[in-house]
Amino acid sequence: MASTSTRQRPNPRARVERPRDRRPVANLRLGSPYKRGGILTLVTVIVLTIFAARLIDLQAVRGESLASAALDQRLRTVPIMAGRGAILDANGQPLAVTVEARNLSADQTLVSDPTAVAIALSPIIRTDIGELITRLTGDRKFVYIAKELTPETWRRIEALRLPGIFSEETARRIYPGGDLGANVVGFVNADGIGSGGIEYAYETVLAGTSGSVTFERGPGGRAIPTAQQDQVDAIAGASVQLTINRDIQHFAQAVIAAQVAFSRADSGTVVVMDPKTGEILALADAPTFDANNVGSAPADDRGNRALGEAQEPGSTSKVMTLAAVVDQGMATPFSTFTIPRGLKRGDKVFHDSSPHGILKLTLAGVLAKSSNMGTILAAERIGGKTLYDYLKKFGIGEDTGLNFPGETAGRVPNYKDWSVTSLPTIAFGQGLSVNAVQAASVYATIANDGVRVQPSLVAGVIQEDGSVDKPPNPISTQVVSPSTAKQIRAMLESVVGEGGTGVNAKIPGYRIGGKTGTAMYIEPSCGCYRDGVVASFIGMAPADDAQLVVAVSLVNPSNGRYGGEIAAPVFRKVMKYALQTQQIPPTGSRPAKLALTFGGG
Repeated sequence: MASTSTRQRPNPRARVERPRDRRPVANLRLGSPYKRGGILTLVTVIVLTIFAARLIDLQAVRGESLASAALDQRLRTVPIMAGRGAILDANGQPLAVTVEARNLSADQTLVSDPTAVAIALSPIIRTDIGELITRLTGDRKFVYIAKELTPETWRRIEALRLPGIFSEETARRIYPGGDLGANVVGFVNADGIGSGGIEYAYETVLAGTSGSVTFERGPGGRAIPTAQQDQVDAIAGASVQLTINRDIQHFAQAVIAAQVAFSRADSGTVVVMDPKTGEILALADAPTFDANNVGSAPADDRGNRALGEAQEPGSTSKVMTLAAVVDQGMATPFSTFTIPRGLKRGDKVFHDSSPHGILKLTLAGVLAKSSNMGTILAAERIGGKTLYDYLKKFGIGEDTGLNFPGETAGRVPNYKDWSVTSLPTIAFGQGLSVNAVQAASVYATIANDGVRVQPSLVAGVIQEDGSVDKPPNPISTQVVSPSTAKQIRAMLESVVGEGGTGVNAKIPGYRIGGKTGTAMYIEPSCGCYRDGVVASFIGMAPADDAQLVVAVSLVNPSNGRYGGEIAAPVFRKVMKYALQTQQIPPTGSRPAKLALTFGGG
């Protein structure tokens, strides 16, 4: 029997199991649940990838720069002011010193309530609340609120712990004597920078070099105590020691101020000088100013008139003329001159200050009587060119060498510009101009055996370690011979003696030599003569061994007119005090008596 097989036919109703579709998610049809799950997965992957990349960038690539920038936002750099050097007198007494102070500042971005902060600060720093609110409001990182507060005031503010309020160390300039030597010492401006006198001239020496400190700020802007700080130390300025004697300066200022008031003069000056060294012991001005309150004084009172103003010397200049004549061997103190009622030169007739008949005067008498015509006659013995050369050797029209701000060199016309009347007028002190220190230096030259020593105001610069930098030795110039200087000193004693114009300068027990002057006043604004005078007296003591020279001038007095009348008494008081202060005794010798007239004249 043959076998047979049975083949089953598919059942069309049966469920067929199909394998799971492995197509990519992207190929799923829209709206499929598979698509939604895939998108979330993809987004998550992308976000994580970006975050990881960003994290790598922040940490590995830019981490250091970002951290540095963040630190920079928290760092604050504050300057450390260098201590300004002191200005001292010849004996080390302070004329200008610096004390600790604080400048108050604000970071406006950290001041959340300007009104509350202003109310807290106002009674302490004595500033209007409205003004403080204006300063505290805004987006500025740094603004000053107040300057030069005392340390005690800052401690009161610091205790309030006001957000955004800071202080920086600074300094305040103090002048212990107020107006003492103010026209020499000068002053500083609101930023502590020298703006007059020695403060200005020696700014780079006094100021030093500022430093700085950088610290990290925490909330409210306060310094983080444990954070690292970077500091560059400041270098303190050096101190400047002057040749000025504080006591003599004080006395000279008081005397000249009193005489300016009494004579109703526009101003006055006193110069006290050591003729052997050229050191200036006093340089007094009236009116003056309080260096602690500069803004309250007129600008004219803040300068130094003794160096910054030049006037015609008048009869005090006759010393140079007669010294040149004697030095050239053309006359001696005993030489005789017949003085007429008037002396015509060119188109001008010259006279003496008081009318007189014919006088017969010795050269000593010409100086003692202050004869203009006698001086002209003597000067004509040497001629204009020779006189001009001597004036220049005496330092007229030249800087004193003090390098003081605002100094004027005065003027003597160049000889090639002289006219026929130049010799006569310049001989007795008209047509040239000098400052008060130059005028004093002329007499110091005669006092010092004819040697002109360059004037000086600074004795030395004292460094922080105590070492002293001395200035170079002053320049010395032999202007006239020692013999000439001795003869002129004897003639100057005759001026103060009986019959001379300077009797009010006498000091009992001391030999005094000097000369009066009453010059025409030049108005600075126009350079023209005005109806007024400059009254002066310059002298030395002891005359036979001169240790001190004092020069006094009063500009445009209205109560009194002549130098012997109103300037000589100031000389007497200041010279007497200076001699006592410097412990200079009288010489005990008697002056030679020189004849002032001859032939019964």
